[in-house]
Amino acid sequence: MLQSKKRVRVLIVDDSASVRQTLAEVLASDPEIDVLGIASDPFVAATRIRDQVPDVITLDVEMPRMDGITFLRKLMAQHPIPVVMCSSLVESGSETLMQALEAGAVDIILKPRIGVSDQLTEAREHICDVVKGAAQARVGRRRDRNSYAFPSIESNKKLTADAMLPPAVVGAMARTTETIVCIGASTGGTESLREVLEALPSDAPGIVIVQHMPEKFTASFARRLDSLCEMEVKEAKNGDGVLRGRVLIAPGNLHTMIERSGARYYVSVKDGPLIARHRPSVDVLFRSAARAAGSNAVGVIMTGMGDDGARGLTEMKNAGAFTLAQDEATSIVFGMPKEAIARGGVDRIVPLHHLAQEIRRAAAR
Repeated sequence: MLQSKKRVRVLIVDDSASVRQTLAEVLASDPEIDVLGIASDPFVAATRIRDQVPDVITLDVEMPRMDGITFLRKLMAQHPIPVVMCSSLVESGSETLMQALEAGAVDIILKPRIGVSDQLTEAREHICDVVKGAAQARVGRRRDRNSYAFPSIESNKKLTADAMLPPAVVGAMARTTETIVCIGASTGGTESLREVLEALPSDAPGIVIVQHMPEKFTASFARRLDSLCEMEVKEAKNGDGVLRGRVLIAPGNLHTMIERSGARYYVSVKDGPLIARHRPSVDVLFRSAARAAGSNAVGVIMTGMGDDGARGLTEMKNAGAFTLAQDEATSIVFGMPKEAIARGGVDRIVPLHHLAQEIRRAAAR
């Protein structure tokens, strides 16, 4: 007899009863997810974890008795469990969420809002996908010198990028004096991208990145990276040039594509349907690079769940681009690189700590 797939067990931690109920209903609608329990604050959560350890925790930021960031840091120091931060769509709180990702959270979701049915359907799909992706994440213990001693803790039809782009041009592409780099990442990508970008010099080739992240938070992510890296990092705006020494981060909830005018590359930022269940989609970025840049591009696919980017990276390679994938050992979730490798879209598989060097080498080839 075939054994049924193990369901992802989730603990919901939020001080709002209505949010706990809504999240529980959203997650319970997915047959692959089991809501293990709910908790109104971190102390109740610690007691519940003592009784039964979940596969994933969804965690609010602002709660009584102890805020979510403090709880996250203590949890990562004592008993690492994949944590997804749950936030309202408030730009002022996005900096705090960046701290959460730095502290060990694997992803961010927006609290579901009741509204237009299509939007609610998108929200349900996204929340469930993020939670299932987090369950696959490998998280390690993080030190916290001031650690508090908690009780002992033992589908809808998928669209394709064809909805956004004409078929990629395969064949000769006129060379320019510049090479551009396109990077796609999802679960675990924020800190992995930081490591790569911090290792690149101020005169590195222009880079465009799709990191699956909600709107409002991509701007904070870009600002944080800009404060840490030698390259200029900014959230992409429609018409921004892809320039040496500049990194453009695709804004949340909008697709970002590479366009070309003569020898100049720039980005087109626009709305559109979910592609590979995402907006922005890595496939949209990569396929646009194959069409507009061909052999003048380098494609990089990094940690993340699912297959977004696998088709696009393959098209980049077929158009003459050099393509890289993060290896399994250093990926928080190996889904996206694994799919791209399986499709034959990867020239070289590289550990995270060598990616910056390989990007520079590929761009100079």
